[in-house]
Amino acid sequence: KLDTYIYIGQHETYSGGGYIYEFRGRLLDLKSNLSKLHQLEWIDDKTRAIFIQLTLYNPNVQLFTSATFLVEFLSTSSISPTVRFEPLNFYVFTSVLQLVCTILYIIFIIYFIIIEIRLLFQLKLNYFCQFRSLIELGIIVCSLRNVVVYLWRFQECKRISRLFKETNGYVYINLEFAVYANDLLTFFLSFCCFFGTIKFIHLFRFNRRLSLFTETLRYARRELISFSIMFSIVFMSFLSLFYLLFVSRISSCSSLLSSAQMLCEMTLMKFDTSELIGADVVIGPLCFSIFILLVVFVCLSMFISIINDSFRYARENQIQDQDILSFMLNNLLHWIGIKMSSRSQIAEEQDSRMRSQYFDPIENFPDRIDQ
Repeated sequence: KLDTYIYIGQHETYSGGGYIYEFRGRLLDLKSNLSKLHQLEWIDDKTRAIFIQLTLYNPNVQLFTSATFLVEFLSTSSISPTVRFEPLNFYVFTSVLQLVCTILYIIFIIYFIIIEIRLLFQLKLNYFCQFRSLIELGIIVCSLRNVVVYLWRFQECKRISRLFKETNGYVYINLEFAVYANDLLTFFLSFCCFFGTIKFIHLFRFNRRLSLFTETLRYARRELISFSIMFSIVFMSFLSLFYLLFVSRISSCSSLLSSAQMLCEMTLMKFDTSELIGADVVIGPLCFSIFILLVVFVCLSMFISIINDSFRYARENQIQDQDILSFMLNNLLHWIGIKMSSRSQIAEEQDSRMRSQYFDPIENFPDRIDQ
């Protein structure tokens, strides 16, 4: 039983089947085994890929490491090697603080779920039309999946630890499934951090600059959607053009993804025209010039115009009481002594106190006349 799963290489996706040979013993035995495999022509012209998988364990830090070496034999008689190392820590909680933080995190998620369910019943379908609700929903969904994957990985770690204890490490233990679970956990954690960071925009909505940023995007929403559709059509047309023309001449156009990456770099004015000129003296510079003219000069100018008009409109209609956050933050910093007042601020405050003490307001003017 191989106990392997689908592996995605640089040029192909490989299933879990195949021939297996397990190396054991001393270094001299390993060399003799390699010679025997060479004599038996274990690698021939029909070989598509070779996987070399190692499972390492460091008892000092109690850390497992899954190492995968992949050698792909291409149809052009070339070899493409890749390597991947995945360190894994099977201990769930390494400290009491981590356990407490995990419990608090679950409590907060349950609290947010209750709040969002109430809002969903109140707003109904309008709940999904609010940007803040979508952010909260993304945090909740990713957090729940984190809990599921965390328990899933914990069960897999228990199985691997039990197998390692029973065999004393003399049997190959495949950590590929644990690596997949760890990748999923990292994936959902990264999205939780992303949605949580975006949520700070709502928390700091009283700041003038952040409020101006959100209002600009809100005013430019419809125009940006229309522009995105138009830009996608133009970009896909150039993507097809560059891929079909230079797929066999330029390495950057060997696939659709690499071609799209090259066009994005050209949009950011990071390009090397020597490859295009070397591919074709006439067609290469011609396609490059048309792309720069239509995408960089026309499309990006339209995008900047949309943002500029929305920014001007948002600044003209901005609410004037947006400095409450800065006011509260400055008072807090002054109160705890982190931020000291400057000399001009101290002098202005003293002048205001003097004026309030020696100069009566206009309401007291009749009383002064009577005196």
